[in-house]
Amino acid sequence: MGFTFNGISSQSMNINARLTNWQASPSLRNSFVTIPGKPGIADFGSDIAEKIITVHCNVYPQYKFSKLVSVMDNLADWLNPERGVQQLVLDDVPDRYFIARLSEAVDCDRLILSAGEFDLKFVCPDPHAYALTDETYTITAEGENTVTRLKGNADSEPVYLIKGIIPSGTNTYVSIQTNNEEIRVIGPLYDGETLIIDTGKVTAKVVDTSGETLRNGLPLMQELNFPVLRKGNNTVTINPVGADFMELKIQAKSRWR
Repeated sequence: MGFTFNGISSQSMNINARLTNWQASPSLRNSFVTIPGKPGIADFGSDIAEKIITVHCNVYPQYKFSKLVSVMDNLADWLNPERGVQQLVLDDVPDRYFIARLSEAVDCDRLILSAGEFDLKFVCPDPHAYALTDETYTITAEGENTVTRLKGNADSEPVYLIKGIIPSGTNTYVSIQTNNEEIRVIGPLYDGETLIIDTGKVTAKVVDTSGETLRNGLPLMQELNFPVLRKGNNTVTINPVGADFMELKIQAKSRWR
């Protein structure tokens, strides 16, 4: 077994790797307040902190110690944290990826003359894992539609891609409601253009047929609502008013906590 970091596998780097534990849920950041004169604490909820992934690694015996050092030199360059976070895929859970980087020094214990073992500790600033093969949905019918997310175990922050002809003005629009959370696109949006709304990044842009960005898309949204997708069934309702709706594509960004 092993892992792939930034598109390069541990096997190709002459490193044998395996998971020795699994963090089922990231650490919690609890919001507790002590109230004088009251027993216990006031609980204002919690959210999740960064995720830590520890991978145990071995370097098989090399024919001399300098070759072991060479393997470690290559590893240091490959996993250089100064390059920032990269995609991390673990062979034990091959259906998802993490965005991670090294968080601690790597100390290699010399086992025999030219073999070694060490732990790699990765930090994931975004604690979620994302589906390597994402779920996508295409809707062309107005009215109520059902979108079913099968992957992951957490609410996802999808990308909405909207095509249509929407004149400028508040009285002409396309309403997209996801589980009663509305995106109202008021235009202008022209034929051949696509409005891309990225819920995770809280951004929007208008692109042409070649994918070139034409302009900022946020002014086309009456309110800055960015609906999430739940695991399981989601109701998506399309209602155009004085506008032509053509297509809605949803990239689920399915994820695990």
